[in-house]
Amino acid sequence: MYQYSNAYEVYQNNQVNTLSSGRLLLMLYDGALKFLRFALAAMEEKDIENTNKYLVKTQDIISELMATLDFNAGEIANQLYSLYDFMIQELIDANIKKDAEKVRSVYSMIEDLRDTWDKVV
Repeated sequence: MYQYSNAYEVYQNNQVNTLSSGRLLLMLYDGALKFLRFALAAMEEKDIENTNKYLVKTQDIISELMATLDFNAGEIANQLYSLYDFMIQELIDANIKKDAEKVRSVYSMIEDLRDTWDKVV
């Protein structure tokens, strides 16, 4: 069984490593949206532990998006950095206050970015 598991991991790594940067960006956005949906569902169920877990996972993805910005690309990188920073702050606040509206707001922003990049890719 271990050999099959290892082979699958190699396959997955090759899939990710051969994707274009645009496709990887879409995957990150999709992951963030998925975790935000999970966080909202956990919030509705008053599941504090999973709410926190999924909001932190989303913050991690947004942090990765921030880390990969190319500031040589111009002002858009600075604007995206500020937007991502705002999103993280909103998610931290949403996590503390269990504010679903802030989560929905960040969801909407990420969804708009994802849809824009999907058209570009």
